[in-house]
Order: sequence, then C-alpha cells, then structure tokens
Amino acid sequence: MALKNKGLLVVLSGPSGCGKDTVLAELKKRDINLIQSISVTTRDMRDGEVDGKDYYFTDVPTFEKNIEEGYFLEYVKYGENYYGTPKKKVEDLIDEGSNVFLKIEVEGAGNIRKVFPEVVSVFIVPPSMEELANRLKGRGTETEESFNRRFNIARNELLRASEYDYIVINDSVSECADRICAILNAESSRYIRMKTLVDNMNRILKPKGK
Repeated sequence: MALKNKGLLVVLSGPSGCGKDTVLAELKKRDINLIQSISVTTRDMRDGEVDGKDYYFTDVPTFEKNIEEGYFLEYVKYGENYYGTPKKKVEDLIDEGSNVFLKIEVEGAGNIRKVFPEVVSVFIVPPSMEELANRLKGRGTETEESFNRRFNIARNELLRASEYDYIVINDSVSECADRICAILNAESSRYIRMKTLVDNMNRILKPKGK
C-alpha cells in the first residue's frame, strides 16, 4: 500500500485588487488536491453570500467563547468584527493529504506563521501600482474616498511582502496559477515534508531483529 504524505498549508495574501479570488478560482480548476479553508466571521452576511460556503457566520459571544476554547488556528479583529480559521478542520484536511489554502490578510498570515511555521506563504502582487489603481477603479464601485483608503492599505500591505516565502506577479491569471502550482510541487518534495514518508519506508524495509 502506498504511503501518503501530509498536505500543505498555504497562505495566500495580497492587496485588494491584485486578483486573489480570480487566481484561487483558476487554481481550483487544476488537479492539485486543493481545498480552500472557510473562515468564521461575526460580520453580517452580505447579499448573495451563503453560510458554510463563503463564511461560517456567528455572533461575537460565540466567537469569543471559541477563542477561549482554542478553536481557532488564527484570528483577527477588524473594527467590530472577528475573523478566524477553524483549527481542527484545517489539521484534519492536511493529515488526509489535502493542500489547504487560506486567503487571509497580512496580520492573519503573521499569526499563522507563529503557530504553524511550516506554512507556505504566497504574496500576490499586481504588475505595477498603476495597474493596481486601474483595477480598483475598474470595479466601478469605488468612491474617491474608498479608492484612496484601499490604495493606501495596499501600499502598507506591500511593505510587508518581505515576510512571505514567495512573491508571485499576477500579470496573467493563468501564468500566476502556473507559478503557484510550481511552488506547491517544489514544496511538497522538500525533505522536511517527505521525512515522515521516508522514515516509514525505512522502518518497513528494515530487516527483522535489527
């Protein structure tokens, strides 16, 4: 029987407008055993969102009780709302050999690295700040005030790009996904991740009595 290695935990971050959702959608078309982790949040559900698909929606008292019980792998609070990643679900999927993607902001990614140092972190960037500005304006939903706020947040997030393992330019969605797939292929073959599999093989092959 083939010995199965653990999957990868992959953090995917990047400024608003860099195309994270589009790249994730493209990655899900590839045969890379990818599962996107669903976060828990206390914010109100928006039109078109589905509980258990977009987020797990809950209230503040329940979320804070979950914090005390160690339910989350990481969590952050933006304004009045909490966002968190369920710990056991992620660990079970990785143990089963799945590659688990977390689409989270830089603060949450920093928290993940503290408790899960073997995480693979990828920061997606646009080809240029000019292109990022064009993408944000191209949505047609940004007021001048909201555009300036998002653009300034993006600049601050880019200052933390050095904290990530990999920087991937999203100049083409397909090519960006190709680069991330190449990263996963390389990471999954590193000795530190294959050690358990190799050790198990050695134990099986070891002559009895030795």
